[in-house]
Amino acid sequence: MKAVIQRVAQASVTIEGEKVAEIQKGLLVLIGIEDASTKEDLEWLTAKIVNLRIFGDENGVMNLSVKDIDGEMIVVSQFTLHASTKKGNRPSYIKASKPDIAIPLYERFVKQMETELGKKVQTGVFGADMKVALINDGPVTIIIDTKNKE
Repeated sequence: MKAVIQRVAQASVTIEGEKVAEIQKGLLVLIGIEDASTKEDLEWLTAKIVNLRIFGDENGVMNLSVKDIDGEMIVVSQFTLHASTKKGNRPSYIKASKPDIAIPLYERFVKQMETELGKKVQTGVFGADMKVALINDGPVTIIIDTKNKE
């Protein structure tokens, strides 16, 4: 699994002109799932994201998590995170899971994130053509790959 985590002042997801998700201060998480993704990866990644200390404390030091600030979250599936650009100029997405594998893992990821965060997590719609808008706060953007657990 790969995740791009963006600290946002606000974010939203719109599909066919209809806003399906909208948050204020919190995290926008883009998640890419591959066939090699496991339940352990999912649990490790959700805990890591919810506890990342990337929000400023009273001294402006990044010392608080999204959970600490009672922040909001949007999770959006994004198979293009597994793009391979080794050959040519057209990315290959062969490593990205097909919907029959990815959808159940994505749904479990969202449920686990809600458990870790202790509140509802908003989402996009798996496989939809989404317009994602955000105001990146900082900017703070972090990429995590469960293959490289540090």
